[in-house]
Amino acid sequence: MGSRQVTDRQGPSWEGKHVTVAGLGVSGIPAAKVLHGLGAKVTVVNDGDDARAREQAAELRALGVTVRLGDGATLPEGTELVVTAPGWKPDKPLFTAAREAGVPVWGDVELAWRLRGPDAAPWLCVTGTNGKTTTTRMLASILTAAGLRTAAVGNIGVSLLDAVLGEERYDVLAVELSSYQLHWAPSLRAHSAAVLNLAPDHLDWHGSMEAYAKDKGRVYEGNRVACVYNVADRATEDLVREADVEEGCRAVGFTLGAPAPSQLGVVDGILVDRAFVEDRQRNAQELAEVADVDPPAPHNIANALAAAALARAYGVPPKAVRDGLRAFTPDAHRIAHVADVDGVAYVDDSKATNTHAAQASLAAYESIVWIAGGLAKGATFDELVAKSAQRLRAVVLIGADRALIHEALTRHAPEVPVVDLDRTDTGAMLAAVQEARRLAAEGDTVLLAPACASMDMFVNYNQRGDAFASAVGELGT
Repeated sequence: MGSRQVTDRQGPSWEGKHVTVAGLGVSGIPAAKVLHGLGAKVTVVNDGDDARAREQAAELRALGVTVRLGDGATLPEGTELVVTAPGWKPDKPLFTAAREAGVPVWGDVELAWRLRGPDAAPWLCVTGTNGKTTTTRMLASILTAAGLRTAAVGNIGVSLLDAVLGEERYDVLAVELSSYQLHWAPSLRAHSAAVLNLAPDHLDWHGSMEAYAKDKGRVYEGNRVACVYNVADRATEDLVREADVEEGCRAVGFTLGAPAPSQLGVVDGILVDRAFVEDRQRNAQELAEVADVDPPAPHNIANALAAAALARAYGVPPKAVRDGLRAFTPDAHRIAHVADVDGVAYVDDSKATNTHAAQASLAAYESIVWIAGGLAKGATFDELVAKSAQRLRAVVLIGADRALIHEALTRHAPEVPVVDLDRTDTGAMLAAVQEARRLAAEGDTVLLAPACASMDMFVNYNQRGDAFASAVGELGT
């Protein structure tokens, strides 16, 4: 972990600056409006030209913004800066043209960072393959319990531009960042940051696991106080070692075991801190009980420890960690208990859209009827199945890429009964739940942890989880 000195930046003058905004939607439209309001000459380019895009374009044109629909590949003449929606892949022709012309490309996070005022709230940043939203919201709850003005923002759905430029004045921000957003945020420098875990995901966008990890690791660059890493995931610690941080910034680990000095961990059901205490070689500070974490699944306890580490890095007292965790309510479709029917628990973890998340979910239960499948996004399932085989009573498969999971089950869990539902319509979920009920015994958990994306059958993972809950509701009728 190298050290550096950071000098203050002066924001650019936007008056008359030619800026191209790539993409309409949740980040493009606010960026275009903000830049136009600052006096920039804004052109929005968008690949699509559907009814929704035309409606959005009309709104921007009424303000005086130029919009080009159906052409997101050509760099408008005179462009001095491109501000892109985070999901646009780096190999798009627009960005190739920008590089060749020497035009910088920023994401909306970079734009928000550059537009911060001189007294702006510091950022506590969270990234990782899984657990980002839960950890960020836990962090915001802890900060609130400490009496701080804060908000959970970024990839979590609340625009950073709104947080930075709005009338509300914050003491500190809890910022969730995706790998896409970090790729396009070269000058971001957090107060402290955490990488929760690293597993193959979005490799079609990044091109390789190495590139994906590198983009995640950007969150540590220039950290001032703490780089928080997962002791159980060596790759996150490696990213800390490679980061160029400010003088005095510390590496702080979190672990589900007893913590070493400069770590947070668990001892006899208590979350403890051996990082932000005096004489950490000898002392530890109790923060909360495992029972204060909802739900107390292993991966969620890890989330709580990461949130606590960032809060403690900011100086939050121990009592606020406990109170914030107790006050926290998890979002829907994240290892959510739906109902008990005939002694069987039905749990919705539709948010487990990749193998790493599904593995964490499966590890929380002893005897499982697993409902899985969907769009694999290039994933393989051998490691997931091999590590989880002993917990599986049966498996019900749905979705377009279910055969990939079935093949892994044949190789690594051939004794586990499998029901392969050859359908991708939304009604398949009811059939899957009915099959799971037939296969489950008293004391089992029927777990929706698909390990796949949902778009082959559903609009998003929320709709998939709702379909599961609705199907479970029908079991009692």
